[in-house]
Amino acid sequence: MFNSKKNLEKKPLKIIIVGCGKVGRTLVEKLNNEGNDITVIDQIPERVEEITNLYDVMGIVGNGASYAIQKEADIENADLFIAVTDSDELNLLCCTVAKHANTSTIARVRKPDYINEAGYLKEQLGLQMIINPDMESATEIAKLFYIPSALEINSFAHGQAELIKIIVEENGLLDGKSLQEVFANCNNDEEKILVVAVERGGNVTIPNGDFRIYAGDKVTFVLPKRHRRAFLKRLNIKSVQLKTCMIIGGGITSYYLANQLLHMGLQVKIIESNADRCDKLSRLLPNAIVINGDGTDEILLREEGIDITDGFVSLTGIDEQNIFLTMHAKNVSNAKVVTKITRENFKGLIDSMDLGSVIHPRTITSEAIIAYARAKRASLDFNNIETLYHMYDSRVEAIEFRVDSQSRATDTPLKDLDLKDGLNVAFINRNGHIIIPSGLDEIKVGDSVMIVTTNTGFTTLDDILN
Repeated sequence: MFNSKKNLEKKPLKIIIVGCGKVGRTLVEKLNNEGNDITVIDQIPERVEEITNLYDVMGIVGNGASYAIQKEADIENADLFIAVTDSDELNLLCCTVAKHANTSTIARVRKPDYINEAGYLKEQLGLQMIINPDMESATEIAKLFYIPSALEINSFAHGQAELIKIIVEENGLLDGKSLQEVFANCNNDEEKILVVAVERGGNVTIPNGDFRIYAGDKVTFVLPKRHRRAFLKRLNIKSVQLKTCMIIGGGITSYYLANQLLHMGLQVKIIESNADRCDKLSRLLPNAIVINGDGTDEILLREEGIDITDGFVSLTGIDEQNIFLTMHAKNVSNAKVVTKITRENFKGLIDSMDLGSVIHPRTITSEAIIAYARAKRASLDFNNIETLYHMYDSRVEAIEFRVDSQSRATDTPLKDLDLKDGLNVAFINRNGHIIIPSGLDEIKVGDSVMIVTTNTGFTTLDDILN
């Protein structure tokens, strides 16, 4: 016997979001689209007015750390309280005040001093999550330097499985081949990989074995992390260990990134225009080279070796500068380039440019929070979301479910399940062993399973079934 949730109405969450900046607005848009009941709080009336005009949400002008303001927002009945203002201290204070209502709380915290004490803060303040967009962005960039040919690398199953996105090269091994032809001779576990999504001409497809790949396609694979080397060899993808990296901009993300790259053994050079910030970075990162200068100065860049660097990352606070610098680096060097984009508008134009790997910090922040909200919204606690990631401009979702009890999707060969269109069962994680499934494999209680789909809003594993 098992419990079916097919006909169970999914109750919306009551969510309070403090801070209507870029991250807050992204959260409002995505959580509102999923049918949640949202109230926003901000001290700037124009921000509140703009968001309430754009979305069907309640708005309150005031200090989110005020008990009276929180009470006006109906904190006593809130399921989730999220503080994403520009101030770490205010976010932590907001969550501390909100805990009197036994509400789940999430705080955005950026400063290294606080992040080094994240475990202590979560325990003492009763936080469900501390999210740091700068550290998360730095980690995403550092992962890309392991496989310079990749556009994106995302980890699942506690780091045991990876999604890797590449661009298919003209006359390469994949060009003009069907998936069945490419993987026809995959006879052992080390060679098993699965193509879960392909973007061509702005359209995204969840492919089957007959799908044919062409040069210029953006293709996402899933594979066990331990088979990464075999994957690269099989597809003839070159992977050269980077030795040097130039970072433009000395902000918090640059600090986190430089720290990680130094631990990877790279030589790191940071160019920052603010002299005081350079002094601080020199103390925090004694093994990095910190240059006080204008990162947009072509002569300075050439003098500091932009033409011979292996990696180039533009992390200024201005998107236009980041785009310009990336294009310049690609023009004068063979470096692996990464571009930080903070704004969400002009996506079509940005996608049409050859900017290498593009990082969106506020999207990275929202992913983790939305995954938590979806897991909390699931009214029965047996099919929970472990990880959620949006791909291809949020047109595709990769969702990792933890299977705690039997359901309609368990103990049946995948080929016999009535699966919805537009989805792939990407992998099954069974006791730490990553299975790239065939039609004969079954999902078992105790597994975690990843679904890649063009559908949206899945909260339980049964949602994959018709």
